[in-house]
Amino acid sequence: MVLHMTHEMTKRDYGKIAVILIGEKIMKHITRTFILLTFGLMMALTTNSVQAAGVQAGWHKNVVDYAFVKDYATVPMRDDVVIIDSRPARKYDPGYIAPALNIPDRSFDKMVDQLPTDKATLMIFYCGGVKCPLSHQSAFKAEALGYTNVKVYAAGYPDWIKNGGIGSVSAAFVRKQIEKAKMVTIDSRPARKFAKGHVPGALNIPDRSFDKMVDQLPTDKEVALTFYCGGYKCPLSFNSAAKARKMGFNNVKTFQAGYPAWVKAYGKMDAAAKVTGAAKVATIKAVIETGDEPDTITFASFNSIIKNAPDSVYLIDVRTLEEFKAGGFKGSTHMTVDEVEEKIAALPSDKPIIFVCSTGARSGEAYDIVKMAREDLEVYFLDANVTHAKDGTYKLEPAV
Repeated sequence: MVLHMTHEMTKRDYGKIAVILIGEKIMKHITRTFILLTFGLMMALTTNSVQAAGVQAGWHKNVVDYAFVKDYATVPMRDDVVIIDSRPARKYDPGYIAPALNIPDRSFDKMVDQLPTDKATLMIFYCGGVKCPLSHQSAFKAEALGYTNVKVYAAGYPDWIKNGGIGSVSAAFVRKQIEKAKMVTIDSRPARKFAKGHVPGALNIPDRSFDKMVDQLPTDKEVALTFYCGGYKCPLSFNSAAKARKMGFNNVKTFQAGYPAWVKAYGKMDAAAKVTGAAKVATIKAVIETGDEPDTITFASFNSIIKNAPDSVYLIDVRTLEEFKAGGFKGSTHMTVDEVEEKIAALPSDKPIIFVCSTGARSGEAYDIVKMAREDLEVYFLDANVTHAKDGTYKLEPAV
């Protein structure tokens, strides 16, 4: 602002000029203060946003979220991405994001041969959550090798599960759980595939027939269920696992690498049975004592199995579904006599089968059907009048 002074100006005029100059100075100060405050506020908001997103010093710059990963962690497996779990195997085995490879950060340099040959391939690294640095460290190592499309799912496996993603387990974990009888393993492939070979102890519930065979699933929704099929290109196990989730089962996972990975690690079923459970099966055979009628099981032997080793046999209840729902033996599978005949080819052969009902009549009928058609199975039936109480206890009396 330019002011022209003249001799004719009065004191009042000088006063006005002073007010104008002072006012202009104050306005400049206010404007500058406002700009600084606005900038500070923007920086604070930006900092808060970054902190809210979980970004920390030392992290890789390309951090992605659950929604991004979900588009690439698909079954069947996509060919345009490689997902890598940077955690140790002991963390990977009991739960990972399929179809992730396990390349522990500590072993990264020794396992680079598992990385894609195309350096432009999308690579997504993850580990155990926002406090885990392993995925970031591996991402930096990948970029140092020349990979140009590297991302990090910083929230990692915990976030995957929190958002409803289904975890997958390794062949090594499945083997351990079979040995400990800690879970129910379900083969989602068609019966013809199952009959050619399957994981020891697995039930065959083809995904196509899932809705018709749900009665074979445990009644206890807390029981661990693991579904598998033909590998990362096979969606059947994932589909069945999702259906089980909707039914209210709370501990559902997939063995997404599937039967091909089992065979690669432990061989086909017969060889695998020798590795995982031959001694256990031999012990169970010793406690199955037959009664006066061929292949009936004595009350003492039956009670011992129910109490001490219920997972060592397949206990199949052939009563009506209404009777079964009203009360039954813990760990038993429901299948009417007609269904036994229909599904006879899918009955597993790696553990003894015991048929039960309420009087011994229907269980004996199921036994006769299976014994005539499947000589390879070890089959028994409980010839007894059975009464189930609401508290889960039961009473056995001789059948008339």
